[in-house]
Amino acid sequence: MSVAGLKKQFHKASQLLSEKISGAEGTKLDEDFMEMERKIEVTNKSVFDLLSKTTEYLQPNPASRAKLNMLNTVSKIRGQVKTTGYPQSEGLLGDCMLRYGQELGEDSVFGGALVDMGEAMRQMADVKDSLDISVKQNFIDPLQNLQDKDLKEITHHLKKLEGRRLDFDYKKKRQGKIPDEEIRQAVEKFEESKELAERSMFNFLENDVEQVTQLSALIEAALEYHRQSSEILEELSGQLQKRISTASSRPKREFKPKSIRSSMETLDNSHHNGLSYSSSLKSTGTAAHVSVFTLSINHTLNGKKSEVLDQPCCRSLYDFEPENEGELGFKEGDIIILTNRIDENWYEGMINGESGFFPINYVEVIVPLPQ
Repeated sequence: MSVAGLKKQFHKASQLLSEKISGAEGTKLDEDFMEMERKIEVTNKSVFDLLSKTTEYLQPNPASRAKLNMLNTVSKIRGQVKTTGYPQSEGLLGDCMLRYGQELGEDSVFGGALVDMGEAMRQMADVKDSLDISVKQNFIDPLQNLQDKDLKEITHHLKKLEGRRLDFDYKKKRQGKIPDEEIRQAVEKFEESKELAERSMFNFLENDVEQVTQLSALIEAALEYHRQSSEILEELSGQLQKRISTASSRPKREFKPKSIRSSMETLDNSHHNGLSYSSSLKSTGTAAHVSVFTLSINHTLNGKKSEVLDQPCCRSLYDFEPENEGELGFKEGDIIILTNRIDENWYEGMINGESGFFPINYVEVIVPLPQ
């Protein structure tokens, strides 16, 4: 920086301290200018908050939002064009319903309804993705451009104007000690900056209909989202009503209990759910009269015979791969000894000499833990 530049910075700093500490008054601008400056400041703050709140409106989960930003940043660093999409809550709910509906099967009324709802929720997630894209293109991006260009330029003019005002006020108060030519130059620069700032603010505020157009684009996108969602939900409601009507009109099945003897004959020499059963019927007298029969059960735990059913245990419904230290991994169909219930979501158990934690919804309890 030149000596003249350093000198000017000193003048501005000196005048600013004089105004802040000593209460000296600086040159006051006209009321119209001050009102425009106030509106520009409010607009600047509103655009900043609107960008933030609109993103929260589209992506309400802060954890997912932060993870998405991180993944997209990594993709840009690696030069990958495709970015990760925000996990819509409708899509997550739809995936859950489809999974359990398919497991229940087509013969289950509840399972079929879950599949219908799951597919509808997935469609709504796609519609929500379209809303995200539309709002970003027609509302967020224009606002961001407004903040980065027009408002930034006006802020630059106002900042430059304030600097030249301080320089002018410093020299004006020292008239006689400072050459008149310097004071004249300070006045000209002050007037020049005021005109530039005033013109830029005036043009911006006169064309604020552009911001109204952007707000209209936001509402149009939201309206289209709700219209498509309404159509999807109306169709789903009709499907569910049809399922209710069909289920209500079909004949009821009668419950037919099976006797222990027939069950024993069916289970003899067969395996069921990882447990092997053997039965022996001892009869005396005629074939029509059975006086005594005994049932013996051999338990098989993961390929090893043991008295597992005499203690709390469960059977795994799915494979579970541990992701964190202390978790217990297993395969579908494994029998796990239960040692403790940590909370409503996690058990502690043991398998093949290893112990750890695992999720409750991955297993089916055979013998429950004591209360």
